[in-house]
Amino acid sequence: MAGIKEIRTKIKSVQNTSKITKAMEMVAASKMRKAQDRMRAGRPYATKVREIAANLMQAHPDYHHAYMDDRGKASAVGIVLVSTDKGLCGGLNTNITRLVLNRIKEFKEDGVKVQATALGNKGLSFLTRIGVDLVSQEVQLGDTPNLERLIGAIKVQLDDFVDGKIDAVYIATNRFVNTMKQDPSFIRLLPLPSGLADPFQAGEFGQEQQADTKSQYGWDYIYEPDSKTVIDDLLMRYVEGLVYQAVAENMASEQSARMVAMKAASDNAKKIIGDLQLVYNKTRQAAITKEISEIVGGAAAV
Repeated sequence: MAGIKEIRTKIKSVQNTSKITKAMEMVAASKMRKAQDRMRAGRPYATKVREIAANLMQAHPDYHHAYMDDRGKASAVGIVLVSTDKGLCGGLNTNITRLVLNRIKEFKEDGVKVQATALGNKGLSFLTRIGVDLVSQEVQLGDTPNLERLIGAIKVQLDDFVDGKIDAVYIATNRFVNTMKQDPSFIRLLPLPSGLADPFQAGEFGQEQQADTKSQYGWDYIYEPDSKTVIDDLLMRYVEGLVYQAVAENMASEQSARMVAMKAASDNAKKIIGDLQLVYNKTRQAAITKEISEIVGGAAAV
């Protein structure tokens, strides 16, 4: 009977775990819809800022911003790793950290120095563990991206690029494709290309997107206070929009991955409970049969 009691306790434990995973699945599903809405809502803003900035730069081809300074072969780069603060979201963090680790190895093989910024607790733990030069960090991002907090961490990398300490800035994030698929992406943030292509649509600034951003018309703007100030502010807003979009994409990916992982955990719990119930019934039946045999044997002896 001790075996039956242990199996009954095991079944109860798995049932309790199943209730937790089911609740987490439902919470993740609710948060996923909100995260997807925020992600999609941010895309038109970034698209419009990119279009206006591209038109202004076409109207002033002689103007050159520091963010567009392509210095050729890089001797030092900055990496911004966007990750989650919590686990239980499948292989989401593992995939992006593996991609970043491979890129860091490639940079070091080429003699390129690497400095990093961590957005999210899991990425911070990873970068600390592998010993990368960590220049800034921001954790406990919550469920809604806060642009002020993000820019506070990213500004260190942007200032180092402008000062010439690093030659490029990359951002690593999970790009949301659909509920079942999230692509780990390694995107170049700086220097910006001349066409201001959308990196989330063309990978690492694909040429096909650059052609789409060029306007067929001439644009005449009224500037206040002057064109240089307007372009500078627009490019800064564009970079901020890319960072915000990267975090929003990762948050949508996180909730989708967590929902799928918790659903798989709940399904596995049901399967385990079914197997344990079968073992329990067989063990209980064997115990009853043994007791009956002992009673029959005792009666025959009498």
